Amino acid sequence: MAPTNKLQQLTTAGLLVTLGIIYGDIGTSPLYVMKAIIGSKIITSDLVLGGVSCVFWTLTLQTTLKYVILILRADNKGEGGIFSLYALVRKTKLKWLVFPAVIGGSALLADGLITPSISVSSAVEGLRYFNPSIPTIPIVITILFFLFFIQQFGTTFIGKFFGPLMLAWFLMLGILGVNMMFTDLSILKALNPYYAYHLLVDTRYGFLLLGAVFLCTTGAEALYTDMGHCGRKNIRVSWIFVKTCLLLNYFGQGAWLLNHSGGTLAGANPFYSIMPSWFLIFGVIIATIAAVVASQALISASFTLVNEAVRLDFGPKLKIVFPTETKGQIYIPTVNWVMCFGCIGIVLFFRESAGMESAYGLSIILAMMMDTILFAFLLYIRRSPGYLVILFLVVFLIIENAFLVANLHKLLHGGWITLLVTSYLVWNMFSWHKARRIRNKLVDFIKLKDYLKILTELSKDTSIPKYATHLVYMSSANTQDEVESKIMYSILQKQPKRADIYWFVHVDVVDEPYTMAYRVNEIINDKVIRIDFKLGFRIEPRINVLYRQVVEDLVANKEVDISSRYYSLSKNNMIGDFRFVVIEKYISNENVFGIYQSIVLGNYAFLKLFGMPEEKAFGLDTSLVTVEKVPLVLNPQGRVDLKRIK
Repeated sequence: MAPTNKLQQLTTAGLLVTLGIIYGDIGTSPLYVMKAIIGSKIITSDLVLGGVSCVFWTLTLQTTLKYVILILRADNKGEGGIFSLYALVRKTKLKWLVFPAVIGGSALLADGLITPSISVSSAVEGLRYFNPSIPTIPIVITILFFLFFIQQFGTTFIGKFFGPLMLAWFLMLGILGVNMMFTDLSILKALNPYYAYHLLVDTRYGFLLLGAVFLCTTGAEALYTDMGHCGRKNIRVSWIFVKTCLLLNYFGQGAWLLNHSGGTLAGANPFYSIMPSWFLIFGVIIATIAAVVASQALISASFTLVNEAVRLDFGPKLKIVFPTETKGQIYIPTVNWVMCFGCIGIVLFFRESAGMESAYGLSIILAMMMDTILFAFLLYIRRSPGYLVILFLVVFLIIENAFLVANLHKLLHGGWITLLVTSYLVWNMFSWHKARRIRNKLVDFIKLKDYLKILTELSKDTSIPKYATHLVYMSSANTQDEVESKIMYSILQKQPKRADIYWFVHVDVVDEPYTMAYRVNEIINDKVIRIDFKLGFRIEPRINVLYRQVVEDLVANKEVDISSRYYSLSKNNMIGDFRFVVIEKYISNENVFGIYQSIVLGNYAFLKLFGMPEEKAFGLDTSLVTVEKVPLVLNPQGRVDLKRIK
């Protein structure tokens, strides 16, 4: 049964779940953005009005216009994210498009390590208002471990649990902001973009502040990636409420800062400072809960990205769990726990949220720039007016390049960590993709028609013990009239395998995320049959289940007889036995490669250690599967100078 997603529909429940899944990262930015903008500088009206104005226009242009209004239109059958975007544009066969896809996906995954860490740390550090010496690191690590532990229950559960809490969070942001705004309504001047321009151009430190301003929009890319979890309509409608509450809080913090002009923060956080003293403990508790949810958006997005990367052949096949029947809900244990310990490592390295602020944002801006490039190309192939494509590309590349330049100083303050992780992931994805192409060149395909006669004769040769009634081979041949030469070698030479019916099964991963279709070609009636599955890049290839369903359909249509061919069993109407054979190909040591190819293939072999075996990757019952390892040879070493002696 195909998965469904009722959350794609615009409903009150869908909006509530969206609050619990999508907006955690961008929704908790008021915890640290204004504190990062002010830093240790003297508070002035130019700094405050310019900072708030920059935040307002960043949320308006970068988050609302680019992502919520424009890029959310680039859904692939309801799915979002940079790899879904890549799947939409790669049909043009332009090979260079793989570069922005891999760079953007890697950058977002790297950002997933620091987002939970900074959000939870910023919230928990609010406890220092009550006890400055309280050890926050153990508390942060405990919360992070709990967050990653509950991922196995699925985002529907998490969304229903966190949705009401995030509703309370955003209402709190709005109410506190409005309450403080009335102490100095001159903060509303920040709506005028002149103040942003004045801060960036006319002050000596203005442009560098863009690095801190950028923190207010870091969750926008995850918002697009998580579209498959909640649906475009729910995101767009709920964003109106979310953005309103965020801006009210930013303006409220700005009003508090105007009231303290001439001074410094001296370790204070404007977010907590606008709270009444009696409410502070409740504010810290709610902020901590919201910070936990903040991490959810990037974690869910990471599962989505890795799953799409694997299905698009950018990484080894990993175990994927579907916690619910809801479409788009996945859990990848390996990714979950790698991220968990990575986040804990980030906390132990930086120890304070202030240090994380100095490193945060450098990788995510790369992901946003790659989105801009791919979406502009999508507009082009969809025949949008040329001037609109150029306008989109120029405007947002200028904005994002400005953010990138302003963030470069973070490289020396810890930003090198996420950049290093991004580079490592890019290398792994590219090397895997390249190695698969090298490996595919080593696979030799032959015409199936040249072997039909001998297969028929082998099936009838009673001098050879029967291997199985139904012998099923997984084939990588894209065309129905071909098969790997190694498969024929396995059937005819390695160990002659007599069967009553030979099946060849091929899986084709298509660019639509949830396609589930198949084609049957009966090459020789009741003797040689080929099945081609077309599965979307979000569908787990559970071939054992899918193949059984196809066979049941063929039997119901009287297209094939699967009863046992053994006399004692057939007279009792017993079903014949099925055996799958998976040819696991490896690069032979006989090949002679250059240095670059050797490094790529070496990394490919290393990454395979973390992936699932072929039979599990296809979802086959291991009790019914034979795995045969065969070498692939392309550049064999020539004859050596070997002398015969007496």
